[in-house]
Amino acid sequence: MTGTDLASALAGARVLPVLTVRRLSTARPLADALAGGGARCAEVTFRTPDAEQVLNEMAAHGGLAVGAGTVLTPEQAERAVAAGARFVVSPGFEEEVVAKCRELGVPVVPGIATATELMRALKAGLATVKLFPAEPLGGVPTLRALAAPFPGVRFVPTGGIDASHLAAYLAHPAVLAVGGSWMATADHLERGDYDEIRRLTADAVERSMT
Repeated sequence: MTGTDLASALAGARVLPVLTVRRLSTARPLADALAGGGARCAEVTFRTPDAEQVLNEMAAHGGLAVGAGTVLTPEQAERAVAAGARFVVSPGFEEEVVAKCRELGVPVVPGIATATELMRALKAGLATVKLFPAEPLGGVPTLRALAAPFPGVRFVPTGGIDASHLAAYLAHPAVLAVGGSWMATADHLERGDYDEIRRLTADAVERSMT
């Protein structure tokens, strides 16, 4: 997947479930529930001991373009791609992570919180960034303020977002997709409530189309 392919995939998906999966046994039914709800992409965070195996299991599903999130180091990026990640997401901008992803031929979406960080991403040749943490930073007004001086940049806002915020973010033309964990929370996974995950995903997909 190239950077252009990823941008197209995100623009087509409009919603990006962000997943922290603590048990490998939940990976396959989770992928089924997300795909059943209409999700096209998913981000598996590298915050748990089984993250690589979960990513590998979900990537094998075939119905989702699965990427790795919370990637902090080049070594993590390498492990993520080896596990099947089709893209890499980082909470901040780190030159070595970007360079490693380029070396591996996988698109990377770094997090930015300021205009200075955004300029560093642009200097590195990146046109798609994650606004993180979007809601604590000020939400849609902050997005508008950052997007105005950088008309070529496309954003994936993530952090503190739920279904009630979705329409406002997606209404901005600079937003490719919105990331969030509300579709598949730790509580959902602990209970094995895949019907609710499917329902919330379908609701998010429907909201993204209006």
